[in-house]
Amino acid sequence: MAKSVQVLLREDIENLGHCGDVVKVSAGYARNYLMPNRLAQVANDENIKMIARRRERFAALRAEREKEQKAFAERLEGVELTTVENADLQGHLYGSVSAATIVKLLAEQGHEVEERNVRMSGPIKEVGEHEVEVHVYGDLNVAIQLTVEREGGMPEPAPEEPEEDTEEQSKNDGYEMPEESLNQ
Repeated sequence: MAKSVQVLLREDIENLGHCGDVVKVSAGYARNYLMPNRLAQVANDENIKMIARRRERFAALRAEREKEQKAFAERLEGVELTTVENADLQGHLYGSVSAATIVKLLAEQGHEVEERNVRMSGPIKEVGEHEVEVHVYGDLNVAIQLTVEREGGMPEPAPEEPEEDTEEQSKNDGYEMPEESLNQ
């Protein structure tokens, strides 16, 4: 039995191909998934001619979708987000800013993005300006500026006041030695 077969795709399948493409897949994948779900059929001349019209229709839909995605990417260009988080005096957040937070901030500005499309190396844990990538489609990504501010603003350091020593404090700094140790 053949380890791989060529099939004609009836639908666009992510990471495999577009409608009308002839692709080489494992025999089990074709037999157990693609063909029973009517996503592919045997690649012969008759089927290739029959799917040509369907391919044109899918190409037009794909072009329309790409046009919409590019328009969405243009709307996302230059978007600046700001969030106020609880942080210590050094600027370390007590929590973090994750992809879910960014999706929520984008939704508040009217941009619907899925959490899986926010590209971050890890959660943001510092106050400051950060650049976050949002995946739109294919290899089109948009950079968004995110400003994380400390809740209550950055406090100004309090001026240091010199401590006043009283006579009693300067004598023993609050520690009294037992008399028996003084007599030795």
